[in-house]
Amino acid sequence: MGTNRARFLSALTAVFAMFIAVGAPSATADSGVNPPMDYGGGCVIDPANRSVTIYSLRSRCALQQQNSIFGNAARGAVPTGVKNGWVTSPATTRAIAPAFWIGKTFYTGQDGGYVLNRLTGAGLEGLRANVYSGPAITDGAPTWALDYLPPVAQIYDEIREITPGVWFGYSWQRDTAPPTLMLTFALA
Repeated sequence: MGTNRARFLSALTAVFAMFIAVGAPSATADSGVNPPMDYGGGCVIDPANRSVTIYSLRSRCALQQQNSIFGNAARGAVPTGVKNGWVTSPATTRAIAPAFWIGKTFYTGQDGGYVLNRLTGAGLEGLRANVYSGPAITDGAPTWALDYLPPVAQIYDEIREITPGVWFGYSWQRDTAPPTLMLTFALA
């Protein structure tokens, strides 16, 4: 039985490897798909694979790498509809965030609109922010601003679409001078 099991696992591994090699889209200069960007240490932003990008932001990218990713990105499209969310730093907040925050629901058109945060594992909507294009705190370049209303008006988020369908951003406490970075997050 051990030999048969070993052969089966070997065959299964070979089929899986062949599927990955044949089925994975490859990026070429004329394919219209941008190649992955490697920021070092396993921090890879892959326009063809949202899962790789989200995993990297959550587990592989240090804050300095995240800053480079944000700085290299254009504003991109405004998110619409329900987006899952993940805190990407700091690690202490990343560990507890899923109990309190699981993403955002965007009620937007091409010029913005508003967003409601999805709170708790039940996805209750709350904490409204207006969404519009504005200059980023970090570099002054265009970003999607998420301008919160009371009772959390001291919070201000900004996001950019770093790959198709993946947004990365900062959550700032803006009642300090200069604003204080509270956390970074990803949406998809």
